[in-house]
Amino acid sequence: MKPKIAVLPGDGIGPEVTYSALRVLAACLPFEACQALVGGAAIDATGDPLPAETVELCRRCDAVFLGAVGGPRWEAAGPRWEAGRPEDGLLRLRRELGVYASLRPARYLGLPTPLKEGLARHADVLVVRELSAGIYFGEPRWLREEAALDTWQQTAQEVRRVAHLAFRLARRRRKHVTSVDKANVLASSRLWRRVVAEVAAEYGDVALENRHVDAASFELLRAPHQFDVILTDNLFGDILSDEAAALAGSTGVLPSASLGEGPGLYQPNHGPAPGIAGRGVANPTGAILTVALMLEHALRRPQMARAVEAAAVAALRELRTPDVGGHATTEQVTDAVLRHLSWSRWASESEEEPVAADWGV
Repeated sequence: MKPKIAVLPGDGIGPEVTYSALRVLAACLPFEACQALVGGAAIDATGDPLPAETVELCRRCDAVFLGAVGGPRWEAAGPRWEAGRPEDGLLRLRRELGVYASLRPARYLGLPTPLKEGLARHADVLVVRELSAGIYFGEPRWLREEAALDTWQQTAQEVRRVAHLAFRLARRRRKHVTSVDKANVLASSRLWRRVVAEVAAEYGDVALENRHVDAASFELLRAPHQFDVILTDNLFGDILSDEAAALAGSTGVLPSASLGEGPGLYQPNHGPAPGIAGRGVANPTGAILTVALMLEHALRRPQMARAVEAAAVAALRELRTPDVGGHATTEQVTDAVLRHLSWSRWASESEEEPVAADWGV
């Protein structure tokens, strides 16, 4: 039976990079695409950034692919925690799907980076970010003329389930987890550190270290090779995963997956970039690498995932879109990725454990 993918193109360049991603996925295996609205496009059509029809469709699918949401035309729709802004649709979708962990891999792709090439070349980091709690979801919250309040709420179970995922993933990598918190200041971080230690005791083959977020953010740029899996909460994970994009040179080339109780939500790290929407120059690399995450985690095709990753990196050696110093179009980059896909890489696809990624740089 063909897998069913919910396709939410979103706003700005979202539809363009989504089309590129689906072209690559179609080159790997047959699937059924079911399109729905989210974000600003949904507001324009229905007045709701996450219509009920979109939620129901996503729940019936094996995975959800999201392009990007937001843009300045909807900025006046109200504070982000009120229904009406495109980003609210994304937060609600995460809750409706029960996703609680964001996976954001970052490594050197051969592009210019702010770091010395020697530092970036040997780095391979996976940020595992708790998605369902923390300051983004705390209640109460309010905004007044001269004051505002946000609250940070976290339960032991929320920490426990994302920690288990991080340790399982570390077992398939270099068996090292860095838990990032602010336990010297925040009560929620002290809870976090205690529960992570309890989970770590169940994984004797995986090393655990604890770092405060300020020290971790410094070390991530000074010596990124020392990190394997970074496990952290919603706010710190949001910041650190964007910082880790320095390893690749751009957030526009990195993927993400949000996993949990139901179908996973897969989206490139970049935003809607409305200034270049419709010009055919959006960078599809992040969306294409997101397909690789979907192949591995939702569709159980690890060898196909490795082949897509290798093809994306090979394409970057040949041509690049303007955002990363080139002149190529979205379509040209996508065509190059398709040319580099090597069918022999997954001709013997089996149930074996995923192998380590070889991105060839």
